Formats: sequence, C-alpha cells, structure tokens
Amino acid sequence: MSITDLPFWTIFPALFIAIVGSQIFTYHRRLRTIDAYVWPPGLIDKLKRHHPTLNPSQIESIGLGLKQFFRAYHRSRYRQVAMPSQAVDDLWHEFILYTKAYDDFCRKAFGRFLHHTPAAVLRPHQKKTNEGLRRVWWQACREERIDPRAPANLPLLFAIDTDFAIPNGYRYVPDCGSVRTFSAGVSITQCGGDFSSASFDGGTDGFGDGDGGSGDGDGGGGCGGD
Repeated sequence: MSITDLPFWTIFPALFIAIVGSQIFTYHRRLRTIDAYVWPPGLIDKLKRHHPTLNPSQIESIGLGLKQFFRAYHRSRYRQVAMPSQAVDDLWHEFILYTKAYDDFCRKAFGRFLHHTPAAVLRPHQKKTNEGLRRVWWQACREERIDPRAPANLPLLFAIDTDFAIPNGYRYVPDCGSVRTFSAGVSITQCGGDFSSASFDGGTDGFGDGDGGSGDGDGGGGCGGD
C-alpha cells in the first residue's frame, strides 16, 4: 500500500506535524544566524569614525543593540519596526552599504530584504511610526525579562544613546515622572511607560502583537521593513 492509498485523515496529522516542525526549525535557525553573525571586515571601523570617543566595550554594545533590533524584527514576524537608537542606526546604515554582505545576511536571517529608513522617535498623534517603536519596545523588553508596561529599567537598544551620551541621540527613561519636556510638540525625553499608554497617541498598535513564530508580515515604515 502506498501513501496515496491511505485515507486523507490518516495522512493529515503527519503533514501538519512536518509543516509545523519545519517552521519551528526555520524560526530558530534564523535566530541563530542573527546571534552568530560576524560583522564584515571594516564595518566596526566605520562605526568608530562616527563615534570616535567610544571605547571598545561601548562599540561592542552598539553591535549587540543592532542584533537585538534584528531579533525584534524577526520575532515580530517581519511586521513594521522602527529604530529607537541613533548610534545603532549609524551601524545599521553602514552595514547596508556592504551591499552583498547585507543582502546575504537578510536572506539568511529573514528570508527577505530589510530596508532602512531614518531612526524614529515616539511622537504624539503619529500612530504608524509609534506602532513600529512599540513593537520593538515589546520585543526588546521581553528578551531582557523587563515588564514592558511598567519597566524598572530599559532594554539595551533603548538605553544606548543615553548611556553613551550619543550626540543627537534619543533619550529614554523607564518612567517619565517629572522629567518630561517638550520642544515643538516632540518629547525630548522618551518614556517607557508611554509605549503601553493609549492616552499618548490614542492607540497601542504594535504593542505585544508579535510573540514570535515564522508567519509572514508586511514590513515597512519606521526604521525597517519592506
């Protein structure tokens, strides 16, 4: 008896298990690709030219921040994401200029090309941009076991610019309290608590909607996606 002679109901469970198993394997293989990736020769030197005052440990942290961003994009099922760090954005931009290496990385890590747009900041009444930032905030907090709704501290990607005093960087604090200041309607100090607050822009799109897996999504906007 061949497999074509078997009733469909006896074949379906095996097919389902095989498909799900393949998706899980691909999901984790792509995460390993991100974690193990070695930057192209010369890339870190280009980052140092952007930030000559940073020490080797700080430069390494920026690289880890970019990998955290890539993992957030992957775990969000390739939906819209936005970059919250100017320093990490500088490294990402330089990486893209290594066109062949970057294309190869994207193909292995995501199965698609992740486009770059300028770094974004959480803004009142800018739901589309904030959706991407909220998504990255959720995933970065989740990765570091931080409560994204009531954070006691910041995940790496959101702390780098402040910790390293990056010129024109984005400043975040876990909870605004009395530190919130505004210039032309844009918060100078960004607040972790705002990501879970619908009162900030009238919605919380992107917050906690991508818990991993291998499903497809429609990237775009913010600082990444197609």
